[in-house]
Amino acid sequence: MIQVKLTRSKSGIRRSYFVDFGIYLFLFLFGLFMMLPMVYAVSNAFKPLEEIWFFPPRFLVNNPTMQNFRDLFMIMSDSWVPFSRYVFNTVWITAAGTAGHVVLASLCAYVLSKHKFPGKGLMFSMVVLSLMFSGAVTQIPNFMIIAKLGWVDTYSAIIVPAFASSLGLYLMKQFMDQMIPDAVLESARMDGASEWRIFWTIAMPMVKPAWLTLIIFSIQGLWGTGANHFIQSEELKTLNYALSQILAGGIARTGTGSAAAVLMMIVPIIVFIISQSKIIETMSASGMKE
Repeated sequence: MIQVKLTRSKSGIRRSYFVDFGIYLFLFLFGLFMMLPMVYAVSNAFKPLEEIWFFPPRFLVNNPTMQNFRDLFMIMSDSWVPFSRYVFNTVWITAAGTAGHVVLASLCAYVLSKHKFPGKGLMFSMVVLSLMFSGAVTQIPNFMIIAKLGWVDTYSAIIVPAFASSLGLYLMKQFMDQMIPDAVLESARMDGASEWRIFWTIAMPMVKPAWLTLIIFSIQGLWGTGANHFIQSEELKTLNYALSQILAGGIARTGTGSAAAVLMMIVPIIVFIISQSKIIETMSASGMKE
C-alpha cells in the first residue's frame, strides 16, 4: 500500500510539472504575440521615411535613425504655443483627475460596502448599469451639462467628469466587500474612532491594491485625452492633441507621427509595469475575471 501511494504521488507531481510547463509556455508565446504591435510601433519610430514605405513592409528597422525624434522636437519648438505648455496641461489634468477620482470613488465605495441605508441596492445597480454605456452614447449629454455649468474651455471640463467614473466605484466597492472584515471596523468604532479616521487609517491601507489599480486606469485614460470637444483654446490643449496635429502634415510626417506615438506610450507602459501585480490582485478580488 505504501509503494502504491508513493508511485501515485510521483506520477501526480510529474504530471503537474508538465501541465505547468505547458501553461507557462502558452502564456509566454501569447505574451510575445501581444507585444508585436508595440514592437512594430517602436521600430517604425526609428525607421527612415523611405524604409517606412517599403513594399512588402518590413517589421524591424534595418537602418535605425533618430531623425524622426529630431524632426518632432523641431516641429514642436516652432509652435506658437510652447511645447512645455502642452506637457503642463496634460500633467495637471492627469494628476488632478486621478487624485479626485481615487478619493471620491473610495469614499462612495466605503459607504456602499460598509453602511446600510435605504436604496443602497438600487444605487449600486445603477452604477453597474452605467458600465454598459460607452462614452459615445453619453457624449452629447455630457457636453450639454458642461456647457450649462460654464466649464467649456476650462480644465474643469475634463477633470471633474473624471472624478465620477463608475468603473472605479465598482472596483473599490467589490474589493472592500472581500478584503475589509466588518469586525475590524466595529472594533475601531468601539475604541472611539470616527468614521473619517476609520476610512483613512484602516480601510484605505487594506485596499491599497485597489486604489493603485484606479491610479493606473485613470492615468491611462487621462494621459491620452484629446479634449477636442470641451477645450478650444490652444493654450489649454493637451499633449495628445498637439502630437496628433503632426499627423495632419500628410505622408511626409509619417515617421514623426510614429515617434510621437512612442512618446505617448511611455508613461502608461511604465506605470503599468510597476503596478501590474496590483491590477491582477484587484481584478481577482472584485470579480471582474468572471
